[in-house]
Amino acid sequence: MPTNLTSLLFPDTAPVLACIQLLRLGRKAAVRGGGMLCASVVFLFCGCNVLDSYDRQIRNASHDIETATNETQRAAAHADRGRGYSDKARLSLLRALITPGEYRRLFGLAINDHDRSIALDPGNAEMYFSRGLSHYDRAALANEPAVDHTPWFDAARADFMKAIEKNPRHSRAYDYLGLVEEQTGRFEQAIAAYTHEMELDPKLGRSRIADAYCNRGRSFLEKKQYDPAISDFERSIEFGITADGCSCEPYNSLAYLYIDVTRNYDKGWELVHKTQGSRNSIVPEYVERLKKESGRQD
Repeated sequence: MPTNLTSLLFPDTAPVLACIQLLRLGRKAAVRGGGMLCASVVFLFCGCNVLDSYDRQIRNASHDIETATNETQRAAAHADRGRGYSDKARLSLLRALITPGEYRRLFGLAINDHDRSIALDPGNAEMYFSRGLSHYDRAALANEPAVDHTPWFDAARADFMKAIEKNPRHSRAYDYLGLVEEQTGRFEQAIAAYTHEMELDPKLGRSRIADAYCNRGRSFLEKKQYDPAISDFERSIEFGITADGCSCEPYNSLAYLYIDVTRNYDKGWELVHKTQGSRNSIVPEYVERLKKESGRQD
C-alpha cells in the first residue's frame, strides 16, 4: 500500500473516535440531518449554556421527584435526573472542567438515580434504556486511555437488551445495542441488531448496517485478510453508505484492493464509474494508476 495513502485508509484513531462518539450519543437528528457534523465534536464545543441546561434538568427533576404523586412519575423523574448528571459529568470532563474523581462522583449519582427508577418502574423499557445510555456514555469516553471500559460496555449492552425484552419495537435500543456490539468488535451481533432496527427505522438502520460492514472490512484489511475485506466493503456500498465525514469510507479502500491487490481492473473501473457525480470519490492517484495498469482511460 502506498505510504502516502495509509492515513486515508487507516485514519488516526483520535478523530475517528471523536466522530464515533458524537454519532453514538443518541443525537438522531444530527445523524439524519443534511451536512451532518460529528456529534461528539458539537458536544465537546458546546457553550456554557448547555452545562446550565443540565443543571436545570437536575433541579427540575429533583423537584419532580419530590412532587410526584405516583411511582411511575417518580421513576421518570429519577431517570431524567440520572441523565442530567451523566451528561453534565461527561461534558465537564471532556472540557477539562472537572477532575476524573468528580466525574466518577457525578456518574455514581447518575447510576443511583437510574437504579432507583428501575426499582420503581421495573416493567418500563425506558428506564433500562435511560440507564443504558449513561453506561454507554461512560464507556465511550475517549480521554481515559488507561481505563478499561469493558465493564461499562457490558452494562450498557445488558440494559439495551433488557429494554428490547420489555419493548421489542424499541428502535433506539436496537441502535445503541448495535453500537455497543460494533465498538467492542462484535460485528455479527451489531449487524443483527441493526437489521432489527432497519425494520423499525429503515433509514437509520440501513446506514448503521452500511457503516458496520465498512468498519469490519477495515479490520479485515488491517489484518491483510483481503477477500473478506472486499466482500464487506462491497456490502457496505450495496447498503448505500455515503461520504458524510463521520461514517467509515469504503470506496478508496476497495479501490486499493481492486487495483493494487487483486489487479481486478474491471472492478476498479466499475467503482470509479459508480462514484462519478456523487459525494463519494476515488483519490486521483488511484484513478491514474488504474489508467496506467489497465491501459484504459475509462
